[in-house]
Amino acid sequence: MRIGLLTDGGYPYAKGESRLWCDRLVRGLAQHEFDIYALSRSAQQEDHGWIRLPAQVQRVRTAPLWAPEDDGHTYGRRERRCFVGHFKELAAAVCGQGEGFADGLYGLAELARERGGLYAALRSELAVRVVESACRAPGARRTLHAATVPDYLAFVDHLERALRPLSLDWYGDDGLGAVDLCHAASGGPAALPGLLAKRFFGVPLLVTEYGVQLRAHYLAAGERDLTAPVRAMLAAFQGRLAAEVYAQAAVITPGNTHARRWQEKCGADRAKLRTVYPGMEAERFAAVGDGDDSGDEHTLVWVGRIEPAKDLIALLHAFAEVRKEEPQARLRLFGAPVQGPEAATYLAHCKALAAQLFPDEAADAHAVGDNPVSFEEIGGPEAPELADAYASGGVVVLSSVVEGFPISLVEAMFCARATVSTDVGAVVEVIGGTGLVVPPRNPRALADACLALLGDPERRERLGAAARARALELFTIEQNLTAFRGIYLELISHSPVKREAVNEDGEPLPFAHPAEAHVPGHWTGGGTASTGRTPRWADRPDPVRGLVTAAATPKEARA
Repeated sequence: MRIGLLTDGGYPYAKGESRLWCDRLVRGLAQHEFDIYALSRSAQQEDHGWIRLPAQVQRVRTAPLWAPEDDGHTYGRRERRCFVGHFKELAAAVCGQGEGFADGLYGLAELARERGGLYAALRSELAVRVVESACRAPGARRTLHAATVPDYLAFVDHLERALRPLSLDWYGDDGLGAVDLCHAASGGPAALPGLLAKRFFGVPLLVTEYGVQLRAHYLAAGERDLTAPVRAMLAAFQGRLAAEVYAQAAVITPGNTHARRWQEKCGADRAKLRTVYPGMEAERFAAVGDGDDSGDEHTLVWVGRIEPAKDLIALLHAFAEVRKEEPQARLRLFGAPVQGPEAATYLAHCKALAAQLFPDEAADAHAVGDNPVSFEEIGGPEAPELADAYASGGVVVLSSVVEGFPISLVEAMFCARATVSTDVGAVVEVIGGTGLVVPPRNPRALADACLALLGDPERRERLGAAARARALELFTIEQNLTAFRGIYLELISHSPVKREAVNEDGEPLPFAHPAEAHVPGHWTGGGTASTGRTPRWADRPDPVRGLVTAAATPKEARA
């Protein structure tokens, strides 16, 4: 089977959120061939290059969303009329008038495919006037009535980047038309090529979201220096795009119930939704999880990225309450190296607060003072590996106010550690009763839960063992690969791609697709006339009879 893996800001680049799970997916499903279609998000990401790709990756095609992509093509009068018609439909739907978003989107895609890129048209004065008319038209959202020319320009700039996948040269018989299945590693722009592959070639689309793209847009919108009308238009566009992606996808795989609820609110059909938890490397933490060392019984451990969403301020205030009841308690904060000025400022603020709340303490007049709170980096002398950080304490704490899928909690569960967490994102779903959960932004409740576990070693051991068992059952790489292996085969069985087989001269090849090629089980063949070999997928054991199938079918008909 040939899979078109669609990514945005991740795999195969060395830096990116989807890098790890996509790499595990490609390497774990080695019986399939993969074509990677990747969108990059920054020059820094491209400078880091790609990770080393396995042999089953047949092709990689990339395109940037961060740099200008002017192909120099301009439209004539007839093409401009066509562009305006389609763009009006899309802009009107974004501004709250009508349901022509999909018609406008696909109309622009077909125009770009036939006549060239949309870069100049989407950044033209004509496009700005269309947006202005849509904002001022009767029925437009009230927020948009106050929009000004700078707002129109800003929206058009963001829209052109979001729609840039429409102008790529990926949509041909030698591109996405040659794959059997498109698997989008996220929603939003990454799924756009999948939408067009389905429309132009009938290729089924699978969408996986471990962090819902629309939710990520809302969270990032507050950090951008954008006016209210621009934020409203961008949010409406992302919402319309998400609804279209969910409508056209054959299967949608949210990474947790929290993401699933977001998708349902955006119109996703429940019949298409199948929760597939992220696969994580359990072996990395096996030595700690299976070992007898339960960590320092007086130490609380936090592991994660240093950023405001993790609410370390509340954790420090909670630890101040813990110290009143447990003077021997310590708090060790393990984080990756900070990146960016905002994270550095937040780390400095946290260190200053820790110094204020916990002055250096000394056992006597001749001893050196020590602070019960320590800020450490993974890879340092005290924690050379991530597992060492979790092993250093008896209780692992998560204090976030915003969280998607809590990776650090799953890692702590693999290490058989009892946990205290705030009730955000998918925390309750992940924990499943194997840890304590408290409301976010409540230092007193966080402190009480920590004290309850610090003072009860038997309960810590019991919860840690249950947590490890749950993590091994639900969150391993093996369960993730098993789920996607089944989904791939199911989608192909329901939507086989029929391609015309041709010989070396380009003439049709009669009887190239024997009926037996689509029948499961053993039948004699020994290879095909066109390829002379048996496809890799046919060499796996038959789960029903324990036989090895030897179905021979040409490459063009593989499923």
